[in-house]
Amino acid sequence: MTTEQLLPLKQHVQAEVETVKSTNVDYILEPSKVEIVEQLIPKSIKIQLYKAVLDSHASEHGARMTSMDKATENAGDLLKALKLSYNQARQAAITTELTEIVSGAAALNG
Repeated sequence: MTTEQLLPLKQHVQAEVETVKSTNVDYILEPSKVEIVEQLIPKSIKIQLYKAVLDSHASEHGARMTSMDKATENAGDLLKALKLSYNQARQAAITTELTEIVSGAAALNG
């Protein structure tokens, strides 16, 4: 589980703003700084929440793919075990029939 800070903005962003203020350069911003911040903060929060939802979906799909891969692998192992058991039972039946045939032939000749 990962946590991300939404508000206040991360420290390095504030440090960049302070660096700009310390250079004493006066920029003309349209719209004003306040309007820009009022628009950017909600957009930033929406983007971060949307990213969290996308990460959650990607994680879910990854878990599904992993579980389906394991289920396929387990089904293959079960198929091999059942095929081996079937072949052993069939071989035992053939051996029993051959033994009875040989015993019957030996009794008639004997």
